[in-house]
Amino acid sequence: MFKKVDKKESREKRHLRVRKKVFGTAERPRLSVFKSEKNIYAQVIDDINGVTLVAASSLDKDFAAKGGTKDGAKLVGEVIAKRATEKGIEAVVFDRGGYIYHGRVQELAQAAREAGLKF
Repeated sequence: MFKKVDKKESREKRHLRVRKKVFGTAERPRLSVFKSEKNIYAQVIDDINGVTLVAASSLDKDFAAKGGTKDGAKLVGEVIAKRATEKGIEAVVFDRGGYIYHGRVQELAQAAREAGLKF
């Protein structure tokens, strides 16, 4: 009998496989992306100290667009880049969280690059 593949479990396996190699330091922290059906979240993380330096999501109070859309992801990318540059972070390591680089993840990454983050 055919067993149906669990998408969430597959994504978590991919994410763990990538996280073996992708590591954020104080000089070059990790930009981590998580998306749900309705919202998108981004964090800049220093893995050595285990600290989130900057965070942004579509649930922020000053957020205008819907997080489940490409426009929402673009706004989150701009906000995370702006907050990171205010803290003095210019270069990051991009962690797409096991998602394919397409759609909302791609929009967030491109907006962060255009706003000044280097990765």
